[in-house]
Amino acid sequence: MTTKAAAEEREELISGCEAIAIALARADVDVITAYPIRPYDTVMNFVARLIADGEMDCEFIHAESEHSQFEVVKHACTTGARVFTGSSGIGWVFAMEPLTVSTGPRIPIVAICGNRAVDDPGAFGCEHNDQFLVRDLGWMISWADTAQEAMDMILISYRVAEDPKVFLPCVLGVDGAFLTHSQSIVQVPSKAMVDRFLPPYNRGALRLHPDNPISVAIQVNEDWLGELRKGVDEAMRRAYTVVKEAHRDFNNIFGRQANVFFEEFMTDDADMVVVGMGTMSLSVRAAVRKLRKEGKKIGFVRLKWIRPWATEEIRNCLSRFKAVGVISRDYSYGSPDWGGILMHEVRSTLYTAKKQPLVANFICGLGGREIYEENIREMAKILEDSIKAGKVKPDTTWVGIRSRGGV
Repeated sequence: MTTKAAAEEREELISGCEAIAIALARADVDVITAYPIRPYDTVMNFVARLIADGEMDCEFIHAESEHSQFEVVKHACTTGARVFTGSSGIGWVFAMEPLTVSTGPRIPIVAICGNRAVDDPGAFGCEHNDQFLVRDLGWMISWADTAQEAMDMILISYRVAEDPKVFLPCVLGVDGAFLTHSQSIVQVPSKAMVDRFLPPYNRGALRLHPDNPISVAIQVNEDWLGELRKGVDEAMRRAYTVVKEAHRDFNNIFGRQANVFFEEFMTDDADMVVVGMGTMSLSVRAAVRKLRKEGKKIGFVRLKWIRPWATEEIRNCLSRFKAVGVISRDYSYGSPDWGGILMHEVRSTLYTAKKQPLVANFICGLGGREIYEENIREMAKILEDSIKAGKVKPDTTWVGIRSRGGV
């Protein structure tokens, strides 16, 4: 961090949810909608406190459901309001209609998904299937690792989503409990720093206003649907460049050294790497360090942006290794090789690589279970054996699961 940036920030011991709330205040969000569901709802508790203490001025609306939450911010955003909302697990599912229809009209909602297992059976623990539900809808998708990154990524999300070249909604994933409620030291920026980075939201000719009567989300059927879908596709392609520009400017203003689409850990001479995202990185890094001391050439790659997906960068990175083990805190029932969603994204990316590593999939950490050192050791052993054998068998391994006795 530069000396100038450090002088404009202060250190605070706060949770991921509190860090996000402070970022919203710094970003001058106009409309926020809330409906309680754990573990995302603590963000709204902190927002309410900031408003009550006079540290934030916004329209704070208590909706009667997750569906209404997203409907309210969707329409507010069309009028030129900077908006925020979020949900978790089954609440995210209940909001699927407004989540789906926010991309076609190019509405840059910024939201968080406090990652939680989708019921039933009920579970408060972290999984990633809830957020992956919008993977193919035109939403930009990212995942944070720490409270610091959650704060930073909220600001970057507004910068990217509200860029006129993009105008697409963006969701930041924050692992339930592991990040939402855990405290850590965070560098909280001044309002002046945020203002230098984040310009006001300007919807331009697309702003819904009595002086600018336009149609939003009209019925087009086959006459224009293909063209509108292609427009979203082109915006997502442009978002790839805007994401890089936003990170570059953010790093310059805030004195960060954050990588854009992914970060590597102890990969320089690695033969094998495990790949994952979110807060699993803390335990994975600790295990990788121990394995390194034992002579194992293993590293870790943490993905940050899932949409847009940095195909070329990820392909160039992962094709350097002999074996890649994808840790999926998600699952896709009946999918090829009975694998997770993230694994299929990675393996598809590597399909055209000149040098193709072996790709193994590890389903681990479902329902909020911690990913332990012993789990990473098991993964490393499978990757080592795969390199020696020249093949992965089986393609997908469930790690840390008790036997169900054939049930």
